[in-house]
Order: sequence, then C-alpha cells, then structure tokens
Amino acid sequence: MNGEAHHEPRDEMWEQVRRIRTWLDANTGGQTETERELLRVLKIGEEFGEVAEALHGAHNANPRKGASHTRADVSKELVDVAVTTLIALDTIDPEARKAFDARLQHLVDRVAPPSGEPA
Repeated sequence: MNGEAHHEPRDEMWEQVRRIRTWLDANTGGQTETERELLRVLKIGEEFGEVAEALHGAHNANPRKGASHTRADVSKELVDVAVTTLIALDTIDPEARKAFDARLQHLVDRVAPPSGEPA
C-alpha cells in the first residue's frame, strides 16, 4: 500500500461530511449554536422539496411542464438530502458517526436480526 493509510469508504464519507460542516461553520457568521442547528435541520426539508419536484418532473406529472427532470436528477437530489442530513447530525451530535452506526444497526436488527434469532 506504498505507505499510505487505508481508509474505508465510510471513513472517507464522514471526513467529507466534516469538511463541508467545517466550511459551513466558517462561512455562516452570526448564528448562535441553536440557530445553526435549526437552520441545518430545516435545510433537510428544503432538499426534500427538491427531491419531490424532481420526482414529479421525472414522472411527467405536471402537464404544463412536461418531463422536466430525469431519474438521474432524482438520484442527485436524494444524495443532497442524505448529505444534508449527515451534516445536520454532525452539527448536533459530536459523536454523529457512532450515533448513526448505532441507529442503523438497530434498524437492521429490527427487520433482519442476526441469524438464529427470531424477528
């Protein structure tokens, strides 16, 4: 591995989330910690609206606009929702990655418990 540290894709994802959050923190002056948390959670709603608009357009649901979006647009907007959510989580919880991993495991175990255990 030529001396470079090996990073799991998940590690890299969290590093990138942290880079974006750090940039946002440095470039959104004048907000209190509470305002920053509120605005970042509200941003998830804004991004969700963009997914809804893209999905609506991809299904040609508005005859006035026609097919205004593609499935690729929907996919892009879903990623924006996911990243925005992770940034909000990282803003609110200093142990965001642990909180995410624990909750994800809980959700997986609820629908697909480890083999040999009843659902």
